[in-house]
Amino acid sequence: MKKFILSASVVAAMLAGTNAKAQLIDEQNVTVTMDLQPILQLNMNGSNNVDFVFDQISEYVGGITQYGATNLQVSSTVSWDLYAAGFSSAAAGGALLWDNQVEYGASNDPNAVTTLPLTLLELHQDKANPGTTGFVNAVGGTVDYNTAFSTSVTNVGANNVYATTDPYNRPAASEKYIAGHNSTNGFVVGGSYLILTGGLVGNQSEYSYTMDYRIQPGLPAVFPRATSSNTTTDGGNNNGLSAAGTEAAGALNATTTSLYAQPGVYTMNVKYVLIEN
Repeated sequence: MKKFILSASVVAAMLAGTNAKAQLIDEQNVTVTMDLQPILQLNMNGSNNVDFVFDQISEYVGGITQYGATNLQVSSTVSWDLYAAGFSSAAAGGALLWDNQVEYGASNDPNAVTTLPLTLLELHQDKANPGTTGFVNAVGGTVDYNTAFSTSVTNVGANNVYATTDPYNRPAASEKYIAGHNSTNGFVVGGSYLILTGGLVGNQSEYSYTMDYRIQPGLPAVFPRATSSNTTTDGGNNNGLSAAGTEAAGALNATTTSLYAQPGVYTMNVKYVLIEN
């Protein structure tokens, strides 16, 4: 009778083959989803009320400037534009005028009017607009509010606030923006004032803007620097005041009547709107 002796190596190989054929496997899957929500965040530092109190002759003549009154800080995951819009309750009704809250005095002076144009307010931003592609250089138009305040009453338009009846309808390509513009290629890319970008961070970056405000009434208070910043008001005429409730005719026109502001309290809003390009 023949005997067969299996070596240890042969037995191991046989067992390995048996185990390979009998191997079981199971699995479960986990789906990982990433939802990137677009974020547009605008921080405003400074008082919500910027007051101009004219109680000195020198203030009427030279005007009052509120320096560094508002700081705007942007954080965004998408490309963006930023603009300022002058607005009031009267503007909502179609007249780009300040709201007259209180009148001082007898109010029976035929030359004293309460119809003051929104554009008498001037703005200045501390750095130039970094996304100006697409700006249409209209006559007297400027791309942003970076021009220094001027004392000349003939050099108007560069700093006058953009006045509108609808602050959420973005300004046209010929209007001023703080950053970005009304075009496909005029924008600032996503980023934040908190992140070092181009060697700059915080208030020095293109994601932060400090705004100054100025009003110059003149004497009498005809607001000679008030002017149209868009085509929905007076078409570019340097009109200070209007008796008709619009900016169509004012004291700087060749009229027989000289109009000036009725003493009182007037209010308006400056809306800073951050919008995805």
